[in-house]
Amino acid sequence: MPAIENLAERARLGASASPEPVFRLAPHNIEAEQALLGAILVNNDAFDRVSDFLKADHFSEEVHRRIFDVASQLIRAGKLASPITLKTFLGEHDLGGVTVPQYLARLAAEATTVINAEDYGRTIHDLALRRDLILIGEDIVNAAYDAPVNASPCEQIEDAERKLYSIAETGRYEGGFQRFSDALTTAVDMAAKAFERDGRLSGIATGLADLDRYMGGLQPSDLVIVAGRPGMGKTALATNIAFNIASSHEDKPKPDGTRETVNGGIVGFFSLEMSAEQLATRIIAEQATVPSSKIRRGDIGEPEFHRIAQAARKIQTIPFYIDQSGGLSIAQLAARARRLKRQRGLDVLVIDYLQLLGGSKTRSDSRVQEVTEITTGLKALAKDLNVPVIALSQLSRQVESRDDKRPQLSDLRESGSIEQDADVVLFVFREEYYVNSRKPREGSEEFPKWQTEAAKVHGKAEIIIGKQRHGPTGTIELAFEAEMTRFSNLARDENLPDHF
Repeated sequence: MPAIENLAERARLGASASPEPVFRLAPHNIEAEQALLGAILVNNDAFDRVSDFLKADHFSEEVHRRIFDVASQLIRAGKLASPITLKTFLGEHDLGGVTVPQYLARLAAEATTVINAEDYGRTIHDLALRRDLILIGEDIVNAAYDAPVNASPCEQIEDAERKLYSIAETGRYEGGFQRFSDALTTAVDMAAKAFERDGRLSGIATGLADLDRYMGGLQPSDLVIVAGRPGMGKTALATNIAFNIASSHEDKPKPDGTRETVNGGIVGFFSLEMSAEQLATRIIAEQATVPSSKIRRGDIGEPEFHRIAQAARKIQTIPFYIDQSGGLSIAQLAARARRLKRQRGLDVLVIDYLQLLGGSKTRSDSRVQEVTEITTGLKALAKDLNVPVIALSQLSRQVESRDDKRPQLSDLRESGSIEQDADVVLFVFREEYYVNSRKPREGSEEFPKWQTEAAKVHGKAEIIIGKQRHGPTGTIELAFEAEMTRFSNLARDENLPDHF
């Protein structure tokens, strides 16, 4: 009872002694807006200095938005924007006893120089971003107070992240033409880093030597599609590459206190099909060379258990992050990937698999159009984060109807956008899978011929590079251990010691 009485007393005192409300104006700078508009009216060249990043919506005053909008239309049409030409398009406005022609003349009289126009434009632009941030903050507060019963806080967080990232993207005023010498410097720096990196690769090494030789490693901002029919080993290839990259991660401190990846990388893995435990079991089986079926059944001896424990200890130390959420939309996936890069860092992103992603909830179009939205979003995400994105994809059933079951670009399910948006398309193909499915009865006339054919393809897999924007296409042979679902480099005759 005393506690309730105390709370009631505090509530009564708080109500009677509430402070006067404080009203704050949103950040703005009327003088900067007037000076910039005056500069544009006096010399239209000032508009060219701000047109790349400044829009009418960035001005805080309605009359200034209207003046900038009309002036920009006139200048882009090749006409003169001056106090005389603008006044016929602006109509009547209540400017505190000043007419529109008078106000335009005053702006021209108080104009800044063309040299300072860009600085004034950036000031106006930055203040507009601050006002947008205030609106988002208010929306977050109001949504948290008035949220319906079935609304999830996680959905609100993702929505807030999406809005903030949208401001971050639209708020950039970099871009436009750059000197070729700057691009040349970037290219030389990339070559220097490739020379210093293990394997002499410009991109991130996958740990599969022949694949790296064809691709030069995984390149930043590339969308890499790994496609194949069920049972070919798409997920196994993705987990092998992801583990190889994470386990070879090395970094060094930068002058600003952050850390820069030198070798390998930090991996984010979206497992939309398998749970994190299933994925972990598969990776442990690969690294401990113990069949995953034995691990699930507990059919292991002491030596195998020690190998599993050793592999688990190694896996615990590597920068490998798994998100096992199912039914994600492309917007949710992008928000989580950005969050991972911000909090932990990110060098490679893997999605298993593309067809399990959803598009935006507002779309009611066909699945082909939804996949177009997803692949476009993944390519944009790869560019925004400047990391390679590996997305697994299913193939259509038409592969099974051909005698030669090696996949082609036309076999990609909902293929138009996948083929168009991808920088690299890799097909996983195992002839062994199809040969084993045709196994005849032992003792039959076909059995010896089948045995010879099965021995020829046993333990081999093909990675077919169906598309590559910055390199050749072709076929790479890898070794594949089915029980451990592990891909590795294939031992070639020219690399073996001489036979005696």
